[in-house]
Amino acid sequence: QVHVVESGGDLVQPGGSLRLSCAASGDIFSINTMAWYHQTPGKQRELVASIASGDITNYADSVKGRFTISTDNAKNTVYLQMNNLKPEDTAVYYCYVAVTTPQGRGVMTRGYWGQGTQVTVSS
Repeated sequence: QVHVVESGGDLVQPGGSLRLSCAASGDIFSINTMAWYHQTPGKQRELVASIASGDITNYADSVKGRFTISTDNAKNTVYLQMNNLKPEDTAVYYCYVAVTTPQGRGVMTRGYWGQGTQVTVSS
């Protein structure tokens, strides 16, 4: 069993900053990819940023230059530093973690989602 818990969502004024955190815990053999998605009412969940083994990062065009994804591998934690926030960044932010776990004599890789954290950018 793997648990994924996000934190850090808040109400912030335009131009402000927030840092989201997401920690994965449980019987984890390795973590392959950690990512942040966001979702607004009536829309599909969209990728904001991801980081894979070897610190390979990927960002949505709308956040390039403003958001930075990073990890603390010792803590199985991923962060999303969000700067120069805009009203259109308002959404529920979800953490996604692709984890390899021991399964009997082998291993299994699957993805896990957190419960989401609300980010509201408004004056």
